[in-house]
Amino acid sequence: MKNYVVLRSSPDASRGVQPGHAGTRLLETLRPAAKPEITVERMSERELAEVRAEPEVRLVAPAMPTRLIQPFDSSAGPAAADSWGVSAVGADRSRFSGAGVTVCVLDTGIDATHAAFNGMNLVTQDFSGDGIDDVVGHGTHCAGTIFGRDVGQRIGIARGVQKALIGKVLGNDGSGSSDMLFNGMTWALQQKADIISMSLGFDFPGMVEQLVGGGMPVALATSQALEAYRGNLRMFDAIMAMLDAQGAMGIEPLVVAAAGNESRRDENPDFRIAVSLPAAANDVVSVAAIGRRNNKLFVADFSNNMARISAPGVDITSAFPGGGLRTWSGTSMACPHVAGVAALWWEALQSEGQQADARTVAARLSASARRDVFGPDIEAIDIGDGFLTSPE
Repeated sequence: MKNYVVLRSSPDASRGVQPGHAGTRLLETLRPAAKPEITVERMSERELAEVRAEPEVRLVAPAMPTRLIQPFDSSAGPAAADSWGVSAVGADRSRFSGAGVTVCVLDTGIDATHAAFNGMNLVTQDFSGDGIDDVVGHGTHCAGTIFGRDVGQRIGIARGVQKALIGKVLGNDGSGSSDMLFNGMTWALQQKADIISMSLGFDFPGMVEQLVGGGMPVALATSQALEAYRGNLRMFDAIMAMLDAQGAMGIEPLVVAAAGNESRRDENPDFRIAVSLPAAANDVVSVAAIGRRNNKLFVADFSNNMARISAPGVDITSAFPGGGLRTWSGTSMACPHVAGVAALWWEALQSEGQQADARTVAARLSASARRDVFGPDIEAIDIGDGFLTSPE
């Protein structure tokens, strides 16, 4: 018996759908009115076959553990003197503030009482079972970077965002499961989010360790974890296709995700890990982390490569539960910079009378990214399209 994540849609939505190879593009032809439902079901192999045969079942994948992308304590101390990322991406010089844009943060919850969120409409939903309060601090920190108000200093990129969706998809220990994330994404879609920010990852090594700890041989545990990883990639791509299908209704959120912190350039320059899930999924804007030293930008030692864009992710000061500030480093800190600047571009496009959606905003992020701020020794594979830049 194993736990499986099951994606179903309404009967009307499934009419005329032609399954793709191995189910990878099952939702591409779903009607925009589709109402997806994600459940976790413990099944035997016989029961699994029966469920897969149900007409409303779009995809089934083994449940997989997820975890936050653990940040590093900053060398700058508990709180740095300033949030350098705000000015580095040009947010302090932009005439846009993210007004009218709805941003969703899928993370460890939020400290809604923090002064950084005063006057905001925070719509919350707990998918972890631990309550919406942020015990870890990760979700509060990320939200503060995206839209936090000034708290003695500026920490937020898009301070004009009035409505934010906060989905707690990781528990109080920083871990979760893939069904929490998928349910969070579909909730964000139903709530008409414009931008979804995720600084978390699929825990492949953790799943292997869990299976081995249960007495399974290493080779078999690795094979089963790989099956789960592959199935969850398909599930994620299917949900991304569902988001894309909503474009016909004018609802197509941009999904931004942290590339991951598994690289170790400080140990070996070639020790660079490629961007991991969910950042590696189709149409997700993956984000690498950049630091600043002596007014020069560098790629963080821990930052995974092959991301789409790069943003400030070293020594980032933002909100922390209890009313204070914390300075952290990680691609988790770079991701909300992109989500915040995406909100500025969203507003900018609308002010120009243009359609603002996932594709147009992602295109602006890439087109405006700068490479001339880096030295000649920086490789393109480490910075993607370049360094994040706000609209003027």
